[in-house]
Order: sequence, then C-alpha cells, then structure tokens
Amino acid sequence: MLPPLTPQKETPSQTAGPFVHIGLAPDAAGFRIYDQDLGQDFAGPNAKGQRIRVEGQVFDGTGTPLRDVLIEVWQANADGCYPHPETPVHADGKTSGQIESGFRGWGRAISDFATGHWQFETVKPGSVPGRNGRMMAPHINLWIVARGINVGLNTRLYFADEQHANDSDPVLNLIEQPARRTTLLAQPQTSDAADEATDPRLYRFDIHLQGPDETVFFDI
Repeated sequence: MLPPLTPQKETPSQTAGPFVHIGLAPDAAGFRIYDQDLGQDFAGPNAKGQRIRVEGQVFDGTGTPLRDVLIEVWQANADGCYPHPETPVHADGKTSGQIESGFRGWGRAISDFATGHWQFETVKPGSVPGRNGRMMAPHINLWIVARGINVGLNTRLYFADEQHANDSDPVLNLIEQPARRTTLLAQPQTSDAADEATDPRLYRFDIHLQGPDETVFFDI
C-alpha cells in the first residue's frame, strides 16, 4: 500500500542566470569543450541571398542594457524554406529540398559581458507561408533568456526595408497599435566604411523588456 500523498510547497521561481552561458553556449563563456563551435554565421558558406549582420542590445525597464543575454535564432533561407523535413510546400513547389548544404538557420547569439552588445551573421530570409497559406513577410524568430527572466521570451525580427511585405503580414496585423509594430522592425544601418559588394548589410534591432518602448512578445 502506498503512503498518503503529502502536499508539497511550491519551489521558488528559477531564472536563466548566471550560468546560462556555461550550459547553453560554453565557448562564449570561455569553456572549450567542443571540437567545433557553432560560430556566429547561422547561414553557412553555401547559403545564397543577401548577407546581413544583425546587432543590438537588450534593455530592462530602466533602460539599462543586460550583459548576460542569450538569444536563440530560427529562420528560413532566402527561398523561404526552413531546414526541417516538415517545411510546407510553397505554391511554386519549393520545399525543404531547396535547402543549401550546410544551411542551419539556427544558432545562439551571446551578449558581450561588458557592453551587452550581441550580433550574428546570416542571410536575409525569404517570405514563408503561414496559416491558411497566407504569406508572411521575411522575419527571424528570436527566443530570449537572461538572468531575471523566469520564462524565455519569444519575439520576431522583421525588416523595416520590407514595408510592402510587412503591410500584409498576418502576424504584424494582429498588433492593433501601429506604433507597437515598429518594435519588431530591424532598422538598416549605413556605414561609410562598408563595402556593399562584399560586406554584410547591417541591421540594428534593440529589444526592450519593459517600458514605453517594450518589444512585442508572443505567447507560443
């Protein structure tokens, strides 16, 4: 006969830090335990399309940058195909078979421990089909964890220079206040030193956890 069950107290909430980097991205924390690190190029050398670099910071409600952030990235390639066997078939017949050799479309970006800046390189994704076959604007899915965050936060990065596609995106249009939609737009940056023929195009995307500029997060 089993003993009677005894009610248990709730355990304290657990946050991601301060050892999140050691467990999820040890190389960034100075622990060389893998023969090959994933690196900061999430597309791979064979990916076609426009090369881009995304950089930014994550700010708390007081405007202070967090310095122990980990951001997971998940995206389609330039043809709008995810490297997954269940990638939906497009109207023009494109499937996951269009994925280039070595394209991951996934990676982890780590903030600089001193400044809070993070960055990664990839290719600009193409439009992908959403529910009911409606096409979604080019975007990158982000999952954010850091010390003080009890549950990882999901958001999306869209591109401010894809206005036509953004205007008809079914997810962006779920956000009733147009001003709030701008929190999901990565802004293209210009640099006099950049070589447009060889250098990735730079986008800036800052994430605000709270406050008047709070980024839109999704309950997934």
